[in-house]
Amino acid sequence: MISLLASIPWEMLIWSLAKAVFVIFLVVLPLVSYTVYAERRVSAAIQDRVGPNRTGFPTSLLGFKKDLQLFLGGLGQPVADALKFILKEDFTPGGVKQFYFWLAPCLAMLPLVSLAFIPFGSTFLGEKMIIADVNVSVLGVFAVTGCGVYAIVLAGWASNSKYPFLGGIRSSSQMIAYELSMGLSIIPVLMLFGGMKLSDLVQYQADHGWLLLPLWGDGLSAERWLMLLPLAISFIVFTISVFAETNRLPFDMPESETELVAGYHTEYSSMKFALFFLGEYAAMIVGSSLIVVFFFGGWSLPFIPDGQGHAAAFFQNIFGGLYALLPNWLWGIANITVFFGKVALVLVFFIWVRWTLPRFRFDQLMKIGWLYLFEIALVNIFLTAAILAFTK
Repeated sequence: MISLLASIPWEMLIWSLAKAVFVIFLVVLPLVSYTVYAERRVSAAIQDRVGPNRTGFPTSLLGFKKDLQLFLGGLGQPVADALKFILKEDFTPGGVKQFYFWLAPCLAMLPLVSLAFIPFGSTFLGEKMIIADVNVSVLGVFAVTGCGVYAIVLAGWASNSKYPFLGGIRSSSQMIAYELSMGLSIIPVLMLFGGMKLSDLVQYQADHGWLLLPLWGDGLSAERWLMLLPLAISFIVFTISVFAETNRLPFDMPESETELVAGYHTEYSSMKFALFFLGEYAAMIVGSSLIVVFFFGGWSLPFIPDGQGHAAAFFQNIFGGLYALLPNWLWGIANITVFFGKVALVLVFFIWVRWTLPRFRFDQLMKIGWLYLFEIALVNIFLTAAILAFTK
């Protein structure tokens, strides 16, 4: 028994647990809450109204003259929303298929698992800032995110109601249409990089230039500039597919409030509805993280190294000995901050699109997926192969 305990890699397990707790509880869940707040504020600004600007701490209940307002007002709104979901009655309608009705909200949180394969920083105290650094992390991400549709399909079928059922059918057909174009759009990136390990892909961009900003390293070569066109096409197709996979406007056909009441979660309330809500925004965070990792250098900034890469020479030439005084753990914190800052910018783009564009009709949605994105992504692979064969 003692020998068995001694053979367990405790240090690796502790680091993995610490990184998982940090990503899920200290970053993702607060980011989900305040992405909802940001969505309300941005939508209010677009629609020329106020939005949530009052919610703070109810200190008047403790005898004070007025409630305590947080910075900018309304920053306590996510806390109020969480309390509302927790305190609301958990009502299960009669006639539903109860086991699957309860299982569906749990499956909606599956996108969180794919965060294990995404590098959210370089290194910190000598440890890579990724939970599961496997050689086929691209496949891992797509395998997990592809399972998210089962939550919607199960919710629609188990609710035993026509509106959720229609939402589930729409979601399954939408997933089939756009999962193909999403997977095909990434193949040119993998062909250029020559691997499927996301941490190595980010390090490659840190040393040789972002895929969409090849301004340092060998990114200035003719091959990289010729690859800008297929990579830009990949970025556009992948981003549109992410919108469709996360059921965001203009691709929110599974919910479609004006047609299906609330779609697949019409019959849900309390924490079950909150899990669907969290799942949608968690999928947005995963999609934004993939866009950042594939096309915008992950945790790296232009020309700024991670303290270990080849780009360090750039800063050493400018700052000389002052650069050497900066500890490596400081670069680790800076890289983590940069990564989540980029993710936040992409999330703002998600929000802006939702409150700017109208919803597609279902036939238009299918036409875009099957007749345009799929063919464009397929032709883009042949274009990439031709450029790589010509340049090498």
